[in-house]
Parts: sequence; C-alpha cells; structure tokens
Amino acid sequence: MALRIGVGLPTTRLGAEGGRDVRAAARHAEDLGLESVWAADHLIPAVPIVESTVALAAAAGATERVRLGFSVMILALRPLAWAAKQIGALQHVSGDRVLLGVGVSGPPHGTAAWEAVGVPYTGRGARTDAALAVLPDLLAGRPTALDSEAGRPEVTLAPAASMPPVLIGGNGAVALRRAARFGDGWFPSAITPADLAAGLAELRSRAAGLGRPAPSVTVGVPTSFQADGTARRALIEGLAQGYGIPAERAATIPVTGDPDEAAETLTAYAKAGADRVVLMASGPDWRRHYELAAATSAILQR
Repeated sequence: MALRIGVGLPTTRLGAEGGRDVRAAARHAEDLGLESVWAADHLIPAVPIVESTVALAAAAGATERVRLGFSVMILALRPLAWAAKQIGALQHVSGDRVLLGVGVSGPPHGTAAWEAVGVPYTGRGARTDAALAVLPDLLAGRPTALDSEAGRPEVTLAPAASMPPVLIGGNGAVALRRAARFGDGWFPSAITPADLAAGLAELRSRAAGLGRPAPSVTVGVPTSFQADGTARRALIEGLAQGYGIPAERAATIPVTGDPDEAAETLTAYAKAGADRVVLMASGPDWRRHYELAAATSAILQR
C-alpha cells in the first residue's frame, strides 16, 4: 500500500539534549526510511515550542532525503514578504524538500499571538487567501504587489525559489474551499476515515468545478503506540473534547496498539483516500515512536 508515513519532530517537551533532539530525530527518521518530518507552528503556545522554520532548517542540515513539513504554518501571522523569504530559503538549503502546510489557527489557540504581532485575528482567513494567491509569484522572483499588506508595496525577492506543495490545513468547509482553490493537498487532522472520505468527495467536486486537479490528502493522526486501556481512553476523551466530536467517533481516530494494529487503522485512512499520514505522538520518547512508525510502514508496504 503506497501510504507515505511522516512523523512530528520533537519541538515541544524537549529532552535533555534540547534543540539537538530535532537534528537527531530528523536523521533517525531518515535512517528508518520514513517519508517526512513535521514541525508545528505556534508563536505563543500552550507548551514551549521551537520555531517551525528554524526547526525545519536544522532538520534540513542533518538530512539528505526526508521531506520537511509545516504542520501547519500560520501564514497570515507573518509579514508576507518575510514568510516568503523564509520559505524560499528553506527550499534552497534543503534541496526543494519543503511541504508547506498552511492553516489559519483556530479558537483553541487563542488570540494572544495575533495581538502580539498586531494582526487582526478576525481577518486571518482573508489574509491567508491573499497570501496564497501571490506566494508563487513572490517565490519565483517576479515583481509582486502585496495588496493585503500596509502600503500595498510591490516586492521582488531574490534569489528565486521553487514553489513547494501547498497543503491546506483544517477539517471544515472553509478549508475544503481553500484547498480546492489554492492547494496541492488537503491536510485535515484528527478526522475519522468516514469524514475524510466525505470531505474528499466534496473537495474533488470543488476542484473539478475550478478546473483544477484533485488535491492529494495528508492526514494528521494522533498516535500512542502500545498504549494501555487507560491511556487509550484518555486519548479518545481528549480528542472528543478538543474537537467537539462524539466519543464513539473519536474512538475510530487514534493509532494505538502494536504495528499490526496500527497498520489496520491506517489502512482505513488509505481506503478513505489518504496519500500520507503524519503520526502525531504526545509522549517524549520520539525514538521509540519513530521505530514503531517505521515498523508500521513496513507492514503497509507488504
């Protein structure tokens, strides 16, 4: 089964090695044959976290092959020209390995980050759409009018860089509309296989109506390998509360158990239309998580 497997980098709850864990983790993921590593993006998070672009640059310098994903960049939180410059630079230093997940941030993350940078929280959707519309021109080094920025400047960036695949984060109708219009991929998280299949059917219809190819699908899946019954119930309860979904539906989402059981769960996502899954672990033992993820990937490829 051609389901690509990615894992999150240990950018939160860093161990004794601190930021060096990020480089070591990226190398280990590559050595294990995993397809991609991912960094979450928060300015003022609930827990300490390494900035996503810096983390992915560190991962790029420690690896040769593994893809480098934002899960997901809050593009509207940054000055657009500066964000484009960072994305282009990461493409250059990584050899075009970037996967640009883009989201708008939701209510669980609060408004503190937006207030800190002086950007209105309520306009984040429109600001994201405006950024996605001109980002390819910015990265290509073409003169680009930034109509969504103060003063509406015209900017030309250099050196030019290749445009990475854009994966639109979010589970709802707005994310589907944005993915159909701008995305190379859709990137929902903590979604049931049934809801994934329904969303993908709508996405394909919307993309066809715009004359665009159907986007690929990457799914973020909460994961706790070999969790006991208590740990699994806690994970399901957290999903139900955090995403506002019934517990019986939440129970179909997480990857738990051994690699054989995990492969069975991921097969349901593949059948629903997923091309890639990002196994998101909450614990500090990234090494064990990666090794079990690689074992699961090997089962899926049989």
